[in-house]
Amino acid sequence: MILRRSLLVAAPLFGQSIPANKVVDKGPPIEAPIVKEFVGAAHGNLARTKEMLAERPGLINAAWDWGGGDFETALGGASHMGAKEIAVYLLDQGARMDIFAAAMLGKLEIVRAMCQGMPGIHKVLGPHKIPLIAHARRGGSNAVVQFLESQE
Repeated sequence: MILRRSLLVAAPLFGQSIPANKVVDKGPPIEAPIVKEFVGAAHGNLARTKEMLAERPGLINAAWDWGGGDFETALGGASHMGAKEIAVYLLDQGARMDIFAAAMLGKLEIVRAMCQGMPGIHKVLGPHKIPLIAHARRGGSNAVVQFLESQE
């Protein structure tokens, strides 16, 4: 007897599953200048970040390539700038949490779990080659800073 398995992927917008081999029309890519503006706004302009995201929800995880593979999302920009209010807003809207945002927001339990689960991750550089510990310092989290210092 031959068993066949079909791979299904979630379709969160519709609450149903679709076969993995079915191509979903996602529409055209978001124009590069708009992505660049959104990522730039998230470095410190909450009002503009909210305005742009309301107009184009697809921007939430869009990444801008500053060159040489230096990719940055809006959350990444907010994180290395210490813009907590923007980072929390983006996460509330569905941005993908990462270790850099967790460090800046003082989420020690997340940073610790990631460091324990992936030894050496504390040395991975974020956007613009900014170290993880710099994100923690920008956010003012002494507990995360001390933990990361203990990892050296």
